Amino acid sequence: MGLTDGEKAIVVSLILMGRVEEALEIVCSAHGRTPPKVRVGRVKGHDKALAVYDARRETIFVSRGELLRNPFIILHETYHHLRMLAGRHRGTEKHADRFALSFIEAYLKLASRGGLPRGEAEGETDRELEDSGK
Repeated sequence: MGLTDGEKAIVVSLILMGRVEEALEIVCSAHGRTPPKVRVGRVKGHDKALAVYDARRETIFVSRGELLRNPFIILHETYHHLRMLAGRHRGTEKHADRFALSFIEAYLKLASRGGLPRGEAEGETDRELEDSGK
């Protein structure tokens, strides 16, 4: 039910390239779930949050468009989507962070070895990716 490091690295690469829907399809299909919708906008009561997962609408809302290319934020909120669909949501912030970081670590590990598929990381530097995490 999990993804390999290579698959995780591809997911991060897709997000960095702005291909969020493709990335979420890979992650969610590995967990037997449908991917969430992703929108730019705010959710009432969460005005200061960079991103929020709205379970009722099964949608990840990011406050600004450039956050759609932030793997940490997108994968963190995707974790909430997967947990909500599984019926378990409380106390998951730490786990959502770990979930997102596991993808970023896989990407960085493969990138440092030159192991990313050709073209998957074009235009992005490891520093930009590290800045997207916590």
